[in-house]
Amino acid sequence: MSEGTGPITSAGEGEEVPQPFSVTIGATVPTGFEHTAAEEVHEKIGAVARVSKDRGRIYFEITTDNLPKVHHLKSVDNLFVVVEYYENYQFKDSKEEALLDFQQLASTLPWTNALEVWKMNNSVKKKRSRRRGAANSKPKPSSDASDPEKLQTEPEALQEKDEQKDACAEQETDPQTEQDSETQEQAENKPLKFRVTCNRAGDKHSFTSNDAARDFGGAVQEFFQWKADMTKFDVEVLLNIHNNEVVIGIALTEESLHRRNITHFGPTTLRSTLAYGMLRLCKPQVSDVIVDPMCGTGAIPLEGVIEWTHSFFLSGDNHDMAVSRTVNNINHIVKRRQDGGSASPGLPIDTAQWDLCHLPMRTSSVDIITTDMPFGKRMGSKKKNWDLYPSCLREMARVCRPGTGRAVVLTQDKKCFQKALVRMSGLWRKSHTVWVNVGGLHAGVFVLRRTGANFGTTPEDVREPHRAPESQEEGVQDKV
Repeated sequence: MSEGTGPITSAGEGEEVPQPFSVTIGATVPTGFEHTAAEEVHEKIGAVARVSKDRGRIYFEITTDNLPKVHHLKSVDNLFVVVEYYENYQFKDSKEEALLDFQQLASTLPWTNALEVWKMNNSVKKKRSRRRGAANSKPKPSSDASDPEKLQTEPEALQEKDEQKDACAEQETDPQTEQDSETQEQAENKPLKFRVTCNRAGDKHSFTSNDAARDFGGAVQEFFQWKADMTKFDVEVLLNIHNNEVVIGIALTEESLHRRNITHFGPTTLRSTLAYGMLRLCKPQVSDVIVDPMCGTGAIPLEGVIEWTHSFFLSGDNHDMAVSRTVNNINHIVKRRQDGGSASPGLPIDTAQWDLCHLPMRTSSVDIITTDMPFGKRMGSKKKNWDLYPSCLREMARVCRPGTGRAVVLTQDKKCFQKALVRMSGLWRKSHTVWVNVGGLHAGVFVLRRTGANFGTTPEDVREPHRAPESQEEGVQDKV
């Protein structure tokens, strides 16, 4: 196969790169938030994203000079470059014939552009690694060195500023850098290691996912003379099959981006990508006060404070361990900023331990409430939710501004929440619901609007609802 695409231009220091060309990028996103992710792509990159028939995926075209911007998207879990897309692939009826088609397909695919993007993407990741190495050059406490949760992706907010420092940083060389270059040259002379991952959905296929991955992978190995390695691979080839839709791609992310800002995890830590999607639904504005009354590990306020820097975030929980985890996660981000030389390393966020049914806030002082309520499975119980949900909605209505306040609430206990919402109908109106998949559970993200009624004037808040459990630690615990 031919190397490179398009005219070659000099990039300085003897480095040559191809001129920008167009490619299609695929992204996996939290199921149910495909359109929210498409909005972010259009807002930050200017591309029009197509929502796949297979839920949880979007596709959009970019030019390769915009590749770094793709990694700044907050809605996406994983990224890949599309090699080929078949909207209506005609599978053979028999298993043998269908698998034979996969074997013959590998040598006919247009791999060149996708592999060029994969190489460019590796350069982007190396720049980030160098920045992280520089930022982490200071000695760290021994407790951090032994904590596997510390090995997380760099916060996206820092990457924008760090891009400006790349040119200067790359001019500085040291023995380690030269050694890395020699190692890289040696690695380039060796055959690449790869694996094929097949994701299949549909009940009309005569083959299994393992069958397709094995036969297609064997053909890829024969075509490129790569070495198969299921764990320590350089290239991950993706074979996504949804009924008759087939997409072949090359992965651009080694691990999901959904844990990017979390170093201290709780038992039900919310995915950062899902937290970001929830915040986008409530459309934060400049100077808004945004509260997460059941913050758990702080995934929602952390996403918010990094993206919406001109709003102020308050987070809290009734459980001391949850508050401790949130504080540690905030401190981790602050330290990243300090190590990165940020002029304003602080964050407009605060955390407190509180009773979520009696929040220490003035009436009508909050613009937005965004929270992940206990599902009643690993946290709390379905029985206790019947008391907790109406009490929580009532207190949320008290602190939220009448007429303009809004709330975005995630829960899998949909029946209980909808009953509580009917009970508090004088204080809250449901705008719409986004149905999502959370760890295999079918959950709802309820977007609510605060009615114009002043708190204390409706039957819902005059009649005292059932109190939350005496020990909220038993009922709610450290939720995110």
